[in-house]
Amino acid sequence: MSAPLENTLATPVGITLDRYIMRKQAEFPFATGELSQLLRDIVLAAKIVNREVNRAGLMDITGNYGAQNVQGEQQQKLDVVANIRFIRALKNGGEACAILSEEDDDIIHTGNDQGRYVVAMDPLDGSSNIDVNVSIGTIFSIYRRVSPIGSKSTKEDFLQGGRKQVAAGYILYGSSTMLVYTTGHGVVCFTYEHSLGEFFLSHDGVEIPKQGAIFSCNEGNWFEYPEWVRTYLLQCKQRSYSGRYIGSLVADYHRNLFKGGIYLYPPTAKNPNGKLRLLYEAYPLAFLIEQAGGKALAGAEAVLDIEPTDYHQRAPLFIGSSEMVDDLVACLTAEAAQSQVVG
Repeated sequence: MSAPLENTLATPVGITLDRYIMRKQAEFPFATGELSQLLRDIVLAAKIVNREVNRAGLMDITGNYGAQNVQGEQQQKLDVVANIRFIRALKNGGEACAILSEEDDDIIHTGNDQGRYVVAMDPLDGSSNIDVNVSIGTIFSIYRRVSPIGSKSTKEDFLQGGRKQVAAGYILYGSSTMLVYTTGHGVVCFTYEHSLGEFFLSHDGVEIPKQGAIFSCNEGNWFEYPEWVRTYLLQCKQRSYSGRYIGSLVADYHRNLFKGGIYLYPPTAKNPNGKLRLLYEAYPLAFLIEQAGGKALAGAEAVLDIEPTDYHQRAPLFIGSSEMVDDLVACLTAEAAQSQVVG
């Protein structure tokens, strides 16, 4: 007997992000709906930025904006667009009392002093790649505020440390637009369906392979890397691992998350403290990778254990498959032991 007509003509489209969030809200002992709404606000801004990215070749929104951000980096036009979109969505949503952005010197007060959360974000990571149609992304981190509700948010709300994050993730704008996030209960991935304007659950319980065969770093900085990092990279090449480096953090991270691999941004002579920002790049990606079964270090120390002291603090980052990170640490340990013998 043939299958019912309705089964052949209309296959299920899956679980929407909204429905998923509502089902999972019970995981939070203090859940009253604010965090769920905050995630929806982030997703709304992501939909708008996705639209802008997809129209970039048809509109004058690529290239340099003509100004520098607080990092001393040239702002791209899309950096400014994405920053405005996310700030506007978070202000209008009412759940975030303050925002920390890579594009701004100081925290941004939203006027929502009753809000229970603060958000740290890189609105558009890798935006210089938009001119050549390379995947870019948004990284975000959410904290439950420690300052009194009803008052202005303070610096302490953002400098709680990586272990205090209640949610973190990223949006990848690529061949498909994907939201990957964690609330401390594993990692989930949603894919955007343009015709319906909805994110649908595409990967539940994401886990990074314990071992991979991909290493991602800018080998142009080879001679500035510490010796132990070069030793590890030579091991990768001796094992015929693949060198894959897009130059867009979210894109490199996303590939390694699903395929297995390690991303390295070591300290250099020019950037002895590393270059990636701790609060809105390293922390959220480290939280997510640990939830996926991987590891994230800044040398010998876990990224999430670094004590934050500044909004735009930098840190080295070694992140990915647990066994690959362990092999890297073995190189660091061996060099340290050798130094003690020589000393």
